[in-house]
Amino acid sequence: MNILVTGGAGFIGRWVTAKLLNDGHTVTAFDNLSNGRIENIEEFKNRRFKFIKGDIKSDESLEELFKEKYDIIYHLAASINVQDSIDEPAVTFFNDTVGTFNILERAKKQMFGQNGKMQGSEWLLDEKENLHPCKIVFMSTCMVYDAAGDYGIDEEYKVKPVSPYGGSKIAAENMVLSYYNAYSLPSVVIRPFNTYGPFQKTSGEGGVVAIFIKNSVLGEPINIYGTGNQTRDLLYVKDCAEFVVEAGYNNKVNGEIINAGTERDITINELADIISKNRVPIRHVSHIHPQSEIMKLKCNYSKARNLMNWKPRYTIEEGIYETEKWIREQNK
Repeated sequence: MNILVTGGAGFIGRWVTAKLLNDGHTVTAFDNLSNGRIENIEEFKNRRFKFIKGDIKSDESLEELFKEKYDIIYHLAASINVQDSIDEPAVTFFNDTVGTFNILERAKKQMFGQNGKMQGSEWLLDEKENLHPCKIVFMSTCMVYDAAGDYGIDEEYKVKPVSPYGGSKIAAENMVLSYYNAYSLPSVVIRPFNTYGPFQKTSGEGGVVAIFIKNSVLGEPINIYGTGNQTRDLLYVKDCAEFVVEAGYNNKVNGEIINAGTERDITINELADIISKNRVPIRHVSHIHPQSEIMKLKCNYSKARNLMNWKPRYTIEEGIYETEKWIREQNK
């Protein structure tokens, strides 16, 4: 298959691209490199792979990108930093919501054409147009949910956007599902929980695991926002990439929202202890935007297990071990 990965030079995008290439597909990674990095994808350059630098908000970029036909579009490109979304909500909204709309429109045009019209629930297609079916896999986030109860968060759980990031992702999710219901555009919304692993940035918009490990390796204090009693369900990136890719292959999930996590949550205090191994001090600092904090995140992935036969293979201890090994190699 010929596959497009938007945000393909990003952390998760890199692993999704690797999985797709290993499965024998041809992959185009599309990224504006605002968060992604060329170094993440350099190893793929001699395979059935190409990189196109461009922006999902740019009609010119998308016109060039969609000169090709794609069988599956994994739409991962987004602004992902919760705290930044509070400071600059417009950036997040236009990237995450408007950018997703632009991708949906291009996919609809590829599948049903410029001249295609709906009559009732049926498409009337122009046979002269060069049409090609495709499927959209939209990467959303667990940060759309309210705080978890004891039994974890399933897909029917209450949403409560506490940041413009969460709000923008919910808006984009609804657009994706509307294109499935209104136009019969094959699509699925996926909500991976907090993902970590090699190739994640270790500063700025990097994840808590990567930042804690880097500080520990370099002998620097680990800083925890707030009390540290907030919990996270931490999904290793290889498990996440397998889930993302399988959601594209599996037509049982079309029109659905699907979670991925481990069904185990851990407090940030416990995480810091596991990572620090008493090598560095642990400090609590004031939270930049405490209103954006979700105090308990714990996934119920039974839907993914039932529809996709998916489950995570890595424990948090195994994932942290592999991530620390990678970070040490990067800091030699």
